Amino acid sequence: MLRLDLTNRVVEIVKELRKATGGMVEPASLSVTQKFGKNPFLVLVSCILSLRTKDTVSLPASVRLFQLAKTPKEILDLSIKQIERVIYPVGFYRNKAKNLHEISRSLIDCFDGKVPGNEKDLLSLKGVGRKTANLVLAEGFGVSAICVDTHVHRISNRLGLVATKTPEQTEKELCKILPKKYWGEFSSLLVQWGQNICVPISPFCSRCAIAKLCAKNGVRRKR
Repeated sequence: MLRLDLTNRVVEIVKELRKATGGMVEPASLSVTQKFGKNPFLVLVSCILSLRTKDTVSLPASVRLFQLAKTPKEILDLSIKQIERVIYPVGFYRNKAKNLHEISRSLIDCFDGKVPGNEKDLLSLKGVGRKTANLVLAEGFGVSAICVDTHVHRISNRLGLVATKTPEQTEKELCKILPKKYWGEFSSLLVQWGQNICVPISPFCSRCAIAKLCAKNGVRRKR
């Protein structure tokens, strides 16, 4: 199966993972849109809270915050200390509380209180990188975008789809081989797979539904 060209192989991976991830907990961003709808601001906030934090911690924190504030103005009505208490124990909660205030102020001052629907303006917001911007575009606006987090970067290299050093390089290479209609779905599937099967250390290769499609690059120990 590894003899398939890269585009055919990545499409086959998507099809296999659609079946294999059934019943797995979905990424926090999908849970937010399912619970609150496709609200770009809520997707943005939940993504900020999820940075360098497990979904099992960041998702409940997002829900707690959304019970108090769902708009930039409502975020600014809360003090930074209040936000800190609500989102604790997400990683870097103090910095994230400050960033949420700065982001909300920028949205009101520069974008009429609305989250911009383009990458350039999203990247101008405090604490927003390419991963966050692409996730907001994909989940908040329904725009085709590949969100490359640590799971997507790691697994894409393990599979042999790319040979890259950084998430930015991975995003660029995936755009070349993955049909655009699969961009958002591919990212979500690999996040689920990375959280449950293709973990960073000693992945569960014996239970992997796409093992036949994987080059296992960099895998030194497996289960």
